[in-house]
Amino acid sequence: MELRNLITFIHVAELGSFTRAAEQLGYSQSTISFQIKQLEEELGCLLFERINHTITLTERGRELVSYAHQIRALTDSFKENLKKEEESSGHIHIVTPDSVCEKIINSHYIDFHNKYPNISVKFTTADTAVMFEMLDHNEADAIMTLDSHSYRKDYVIAREEPLSMHFVANAKSKFAGRRNLKMADIVNEPFILTEYGQGYRRVFDKELAKKSLDITPVLEIGRTDMITHVLAQSDMISYLPDFVTQDLIEAGTLCYLDVTDMNTEIWKQLIYHKNKWMSKSLRTFIEYIQANEFSR
Repeated sequence: MELRNLITFIHVAELGSFTRAAEQLGYSQSTISFQIKQLEEELGCLLFERINHTITLTERGRELVSYAHQIRALTDSFKENLKKEEESSGHIHIVTPDSVCEKIINSHYIDFHNKYPNISVKFTTADTAVMFEMLDHNEADAIMTLDSHSYRKDYVIAREEPLSMHFVANAKSKFAGRRNLKMADIVNEPFILTEYGQGYRRVFDKELAKKSLDITPVLEIGRTDMITHVLAQSDMISYLPDFVTQDLIEAGTLCYLDVTDMNTEIWKQLIYHKNKWMSKSLRTFIEYIQANEFSR
């Protein structure tokens, strides 16, 4: 059995397209079709149902996905042992919200690079729905979400933790130090929020809707460093995870508002697809994030 045919099968199965698999592998579409046909003839079963321009895995095809990943993992493990590499190397693609990307880059990336200089990391920022779509199409190796708790049978949660959220404002805000505030007390104040429909902003808006309240922010932006910068110089209010604001709170630049009737449940989750081949570089990155990013 040709290993390259199995690898081609994995790409077609994950991407759901002969054309996209050809683009990723650098083959022509006819080559992809020929390799899949060879594999089907060798195994004596149909792996894909082809209807017009749509392909779907057959029952036998779905069974083969797991075996193909195991064969590829064993082969790559053998190659790694042959190289006798003590250090991890390779390229990985991680997708996160803006705020998590900022946190990792500012707090951890230099340390990670110093420990694993041969691992190249590409960070992309996106909202939660796009992240899962990228996992499904093998366009991301792992994602980190800031959203309501997600559990789906096709994904592995490598680590998770609930996040503490607060309304936050300039330390000189008229609301600073006031106890037992209600949403109705602040809903008409100028708000600066992350983009509509994304991550914890989406959860926040759903909770507002339950109270028949609505906020039209004066500014929407994904960069939480910019949000905190504006808060420090204005009378605006925002709703942010504590890990974004903690340093400025401790410095006395910003303050938390004691709003007692907003209870959102936000989780930070590190997730990868259950059928994703776990390269040594990806495993190293996940273990590093588990030990560092989630410890603060």
